[in-house]
Amino acid sequence: MTALHHVQVSCPPGGEPEVRGFYGRLLGLTEVDKPSVLAARGGAWFRGEGYELHVGVEEGFAPARKAHPAFLVDDLDAMSTRLGDAGIEVRWDDDFPGYRRIHTHDLHGNRVEILERLAQTR
Repeated sequence: MTALHHVQVSCPPGGEPEVRGFYGRLLGLTEVDKPSVLAARGGAWFRGEGYELHVGVEEGFAPARKAHPAFLVDDLDAMSTRLGDAGIEVRWDDDFPGYRRIHTHDLHGNRVEILERLAQTR
């Protein structure tokens, strides 16, 4: 293996507007077109530098409470403020040496982790 290509989370049928609002507008990920053969399945794909996040539509959806994507940011305070201003709850966690981090949930209840490297680990 050479790299991680993407992580997939799920949303309920019709949940794409909330997905785009959270991952696109709030987290700032860039949405990319799904291949036409897959677009009919619904969902949305996002791309960052060196990774993708795929959100698939799942009948009988249940949010991922433990499994999660973890995103690195340069300014965790700004991201925490952005989420809080949008009414998204964040929980700070000091239990990952070398990083500051928060846990939150997307608008469908999927767990999301956001980290910032401490200066000495860069």
